[in-house]
Amino acid sequence: MAVIVTDSGFAPEDFEGVFTAPDTLPGMGVHHALDLPPYTDPTALEGRLNDLGLIRIDFPSFADGRGFSIGRALRRLGYTGRLRAKGHVLADQYAMARRSGFDEVEIDDDLAARQPEDQWLARADWQNHDYRSRLAG
Repeated sequence: MAVIVTDSGFAPEDFEGVFTAPDTLPGMGVHHALDLPPYTDPTALEGRLNDLGLIRIDFPSFADGRGFSIGRALRRLGYTGRLRAKGHVLADQYAMARRSGFDEVEIDDDLAARQPEDQWLARADWQNHDYRSRLAG
């Protein structure tokens, strides 16, 4: 089962749509979510993103940061919908995910048990805990 992490803490899955691969993108709508692997070229999706209810980007390892770059690129391309990081994202990486444009993180029950909600909530004030805010002090 999946746990969804937001700035408010842990929540159950609430997206009731269909998750599909990028090659099935045409004809989708707000009840569809796009599953992107970490090697996706976001520019290949330009102009085809506005009707999606959610984009979920896979993080196969906590050491693989390509998903952060993909998320940021999608936001720069104008995607305003729900953006989710899925997989091996650690609580320590939550602020980076949020700054990269992600709205939420999807983790499995095992990771949620190893890194409980309080560890994620400690990073939920992500806008005030970056180097720029400390320098502006």
